[in-house]
Order: sequence, then structure tokens, then C-alpha cells
Amino acid sequence: MKVFLTGGAGFIGSHIAESLVGLGHDVTIYDNFSSGLRANLEAVAGKVRVREGDILDKAALFAACPDGVDVISHQAAHLEIFKCIADPVEDLTNNTVGTINVLELARQKGVGRVINASSACVYGQARSCPQPEDHPKQPNWPYGASKLAAEEYGRIYMETFGIKVTSFRYGIVYGPREWYGRVLTMFLARAYNGLPPVVFGDGSCVRDFINVADVVEFHNRCMVSDSAWGRSFNVGTGVGTSVRALAEMVCEVAGEGRLKPVYEDVPEGGLSSNMPTRRRIPQELKQMVLGGELAKRLTGFVAARDLRAGIREEYEWLRRHPDRWNMAAPVKV
Repeated sequence: MKVFLTGGAGFIGSHIAESLVGLGHDVTIYDNFSSGLRANLEAVAGKVRVREGDILDKAALFAACPDGVDVISHQAAHLEIFKCIADPVEDLTNNTVGTINVLELARQKGVGRVINASSACVYGQARSCPQPEDHPKQPNWPYGASKLAAEEYGRIYMETFGIKVTSFRYGIVYGPREWYGRVLTMFLARAYNGLPPVVFGDGSCVRDFINVADVVEFHNRCMVSDSAWGRSFNVGTGVGTSVRALAEMVCEVAGEGRLKPVYEDVPEGGLSSNMPTRRRIPQELKQMVLGGELAKRLTGFVAARDLRAGIREEYEWLRRHPDRWNMAAPVKV
């Protein structure tokens, strides 16, 4: 297939690009390199076309997309919840207006299929767990609202123009090349510096961590599955892991048993005394575990990668590439 991949130099996008090239697909990457890195594309150098540009620049976007594209995989997004809270207009512009531009690209170029990177943040606080795709959608952060709006525009373009838009509601995707700033990366960075993970509160918040290799597998299944097109899917494991348990795993894997988590009573939105540049996220999700029955029924997909093994893999990657993460000077606890 001929694939146009936005955000292809980012964490998830670069893994998708590698896999598509390995399967023999023709790939064009479009990225503004605001968070993506050319270093992420080393494995596919010379095997993909790379076009630099922003999804908000319609002229550049349209010029970069070749004729005859079969699928647009839209992975470009505005990252980091704190940035979205600080500037919800920028978040809305990038995630929603940017997605509309991609949908317009599909319409005008005659591309019949679009994969849209959405988020489990569309649900807000869990009312049931695991959360199915028909769970109420009441985002508690601007990021979730912008992603939900983008999904709705996808539905409108599907109903109006016949473009089959499939949205992926990602859980917490982790693995080599993950961008620095989320909880697992913070824990691994401290372990790399010989320091224990700092857990806010009692660490009882639960998350669904899915390995990027599983995400890529599901992505590629959807590309060739007629039954998957036009759906919104949870992309998770269906297994919840508490932040406390995650910290303990990092200590076992990266600290080799020498480290123990440190617990800090930081109010939501408050600044950590152990990590002066880090705040606890406001309106924290208590539970986020994604039901996977729809993905299994329609595509046969079941996430298979072990979390502990995945943490070990990401830590080994960090040890080889410490320059990839802009880690602030560690503060001893």
C-alpha cells in the first residue's frame, strides 16, 4: 500500500514507519519535528520519503502527500497534558483543526481510509472498568476534548464524504523512543541516575500500559481488515497497573533491587519537593483501563507484550541513548 504518515518521526509514528517499510509498503512521512526526531528514523533512512511541515500548513500538507495514497495514518498530535491545560487553544488548534486539515486532504486527494490517533482521555473519569468504547465521554482535560472533537469530525467526514475513518483511543503507550515527561519515563530517568522513583500520593491510580509493538501490530491489522474501518477502538491491554506497582517494577528492573519507591504527599496541581520541576497533574484520572473486546472480535488482536519485559527493554534503550531525554539534574531524596 501507499501510506502517508503524519507524525512519522515521533515515538509511535516512527515505530509504525519501521514496520510498514518492513512489510513492503510505500511510506511518506510528514512531520514538523517539534517533538519528533530524525534520529528516530535511522532504521528507515533512504527507505521512506520525509517531508518537513506542519499539519496546520494546508499548502505544505497537500503538497507533501503523493497522488495515489491508499491510507493516511494520522499520528501527529499536540503532546503533554500540562501544555494542553496551559494553552487549550493551541491544543485545540493542533489536535482538532490539524485533524480537519488531514481529513480535507483525504477528501481532496481521494484517499478513502484514514487512521486517526485519538486517546483514552476522551472518557474522563472511569464509571466502569475496564472502559468499553461506549463508555460515557466526559473529558476532564482539554486534550481529551480536542481528541473527542477530532473523532467527531472524522465521523462527519465518513458520513458525508464516505471516507472510512478509524480512531485509536490509545492507553499509555510505552517503549523505546518514548518521549520524556510521562510517569514511566520519570521513574526510569531517576533509576538511571541511581535514584528511587517518586510516587505522588499512595500510588493507587491505575493505568493501562501498552507496548508500542502491540500498538503497531494493531495498526497493521486494521490496515488490512475491512471490518475495522470506520470504528473507534480502545488500544490497550485490558489490564490495570497501579502507579505504585509500576514504580516497584522499575526498581526491580532498573535498580536491580537496590532502590525502593519514595512516596510524596503532593496535592493535585502541586509542585514536588523531590523533583522541583515536576507538578502532580490536576484532575488526575483514578482509573484508566481499556476494554479490548471490540478489537479482538473484529481483528483478532490481543495485546501480548509483558509489561515488566517492556520496561526492561525501554531501560536498556535509555542506557544506550541517554541524550534522547532532556533529564533535569536529579535531586536526591
